[in-house]
Amino acid sequence: MNIIELISTIIGIIIEFIQNAFGLRNRCDSKRQLTGQLVVITGANTGIGKETALDLAKRGAKIIIGCRDESRAESAIKDIKKIYPKADIRSAKLDLSSLVSVREFAQRLAHEETKLDILINNAGVGMIPDMRTNEDGYELAFATNHLGHYLLTLLLLPLLREAPRARVVNVSSLVHKFGKIYFENIHLRNGAYEMNRAYAQSKLANILFTRELARRLGRESTVTVYALHPGIIATEFLRYDDSPIRRMINKLMIRFIGLTPDLGAQTTLYCAVDESLDNQTGHYYDNCRRIDSLLSHVTDNKSAEKLWDLSSDLVKLDPQYNIPSK
Repeated sequence: MNIIELISTIIGIIIEFIQNAFGLRNRCDSKRQLTGQLVVITGANTGIGKETALDLAKRGAKIIIGCRDESRAESAIKDIKKIYPKADIRSAKLDLSSLVSVREFAQRLAHEETKLDILINNAGVGMIPDMRTNEDGYELAFATNHLGHYLLTLLLLPLLREAPRARVVNVSSLVHKFGKIYFENIHLRNGAYEMNRAYAQSKLANILFTRELARRLGRESTVTVYALHPGIIATEFLRYDDSPIRRMINKLMIRFIGLTPDLGAQTTLYCAVDESLDNQTGHYYDNCRRIDSLLSHVTDNKSAEKLWDLSSDLVKLDPQYNIPSK
């Protein structure tokens, strides 16, 4: 990141703080109904995922929330049905940090459903203070935030292609601006781990994946892809952090500038349903609007393609699910 990009990034963050403090964030105003459509949302047992599920259920969609903790998922469903008793919503076991769990979820869905209209890759882990790995030995933030969703999306692509028009929505973060893909040490081993570095890498990977998936599918595809920053949200973002000081600072920040989960869900909803996006794909959104002034490392097509190939190797993707580079 050069000095001009750094200054631009800092200004952008300050603007968001002001927007949050004075209630200037936009809302998705689309009235589109989703009757007869199937939506899968990962990690919708809390926060913006839960608010997204509630809104889409009110639009008539059939909702499946994929969650690691099934008891918390059922609790979220009860909360949603208290507000909207007619909600057609159920949960399914899905641990995004486990490639085995991702495959099992996708296999069950393929047996139970004939199409998928909207996939919202919302689940994720935030700042993890110490180095942690999944069952495959992969760094946890990268495995959960990127690899799990990469694999899930490609395994569900046949169902997405069965829908007349389908969308894939990837929830990223403005932290991607500070990210770098460490291709030579993707899991940040040998002392390279630092929680901000790991999180930023995973969020940059979300956007590079979005761009590369859209490129490989092509603009004539019936499946369109979107990435977004939801805003600074008052959620369980630092649930892995055991530092009292950082948790206190986080609470103070979200107390004064954090969005409610309802407001934080608006850009996700915008990308999932807004009619103006029907013919857009591969772009990044913030505050319910498309952002074209991305930093150079975010628009690096060579890095996006390289990340795709590396991800395919790490998840041991079956060739039948891979999309050749055009």
